[in-house]
Amino acid sequence: MKIAVAGASGRMGRMLIEAIHNAADATLTGALDIAQATDIGTDASAFLGTPRGVLIESDLAKGLAEAEYLIDFTRPEGTLKHLEYCAAHGIKMIIGTTGFDEAGKAAILAASQKIAIMSAPNMSVGVNVTMKLLEMAAKSFAEGYDIEIIEAHHRHKVDAPSGTALKMGEVIASALGRNLDECAVYAREGITGPRDPSSIGFASIRGGDIVGDHTVLFAGIGERIEITHKSSSRITYAHGSLRAARFLAHKSTGLYDMQDVLGLR
Repeated sequence: MKIAVAGASGRMGRMLIEAIHNAADATLTGALDIAQATDIGTDASAFLGTPRGVLIESDLAKGLAEAEYLIDFTRPEGTLKHLEYCAAHGIKMIIGTTGFDEAGKAAILAASQKIAIMSAPNMSVGVNVTMKLLEMAAKSFAEGYDIEIIEAHHRHKVDAPSGTALKMGEVIASALGRNLDECAVYAREGITGPRDPSSIGFASIRGGDIVGDHTVLFAGIGERIEITHKSSSRITYAHGSLRAARFLAHKSTGLYDMQDVLGLR
C-alpha cells in the first residue's frame, strides 16, 4: 500500500510514519504539513534515524504524487482541503480528524461518492469494541440509569468533548431511540435543578500528556456500571489506520467507519 501521511511532523504523524515503516505491506510515499512547519523540506523519516528519501511537503501535488491512500489526523480545515484534492485524483482517505461541523461532514459524504473513505473519531480497535459494548449496555440500562460520559485528553487538544466521546454518545442515544442533539448536556454550573433522566451528560478534562481516557457511567439506584477505555500510546490509532487502509484496498467508493472495518455491524 502506497501511503501518504498528513501532519507528518506532528506527534500522530510521526507515529503513523513509524507504523508504516514497520508494516510489511505498506510503503511511505508522501508526507504533508502546513507551509509554516519547521520540518518542511526535511526527510519525513529522519526522526527514526533512517532517512528514506520522502520529504515533508506543503504542496499537495508533490506530497501526494505517488499515494494511493492519505491518512489524515490533522484539523478540519486542513482535512477538507486534502479531501477535495484526493477526491479529484482518486486517492483513498483514512480520516481520524475530529471537530467537523455539519458542512464538513456533508463534504466527506459527498466525496465518498468519488473515492473510498474510512472516517472515524477513534481508530483504536479497543475503543471500537467498546462502542459495541456500550450499545449492548445502553439497551439493558434504558430505564432507571443516568448516563454520563467523562473524557480526558492532553493539554494541546483543541476540541471538546472529544470526537470519541461524542461518538459514544451517539451510539448510546441511538440504542435508546433518542437524538443526541436533543438530550446531550455539555455543561453544568450554578443551580441546575434535578437531573433530566433522559439526558446524556458530558464532562471534559484537559491536562498534561494524557493520550485519551473515556469512561461511560451508568448510574442506577444501589449500583453503577462503568465502562472505561484508556489509551497509553497513539500507536493503537496508527495500527487501526493501517487496518482501515487494508479494508479499503478493494473498495472504490463509499463512506465507512471502524465498525465496518472490524465487522461489528
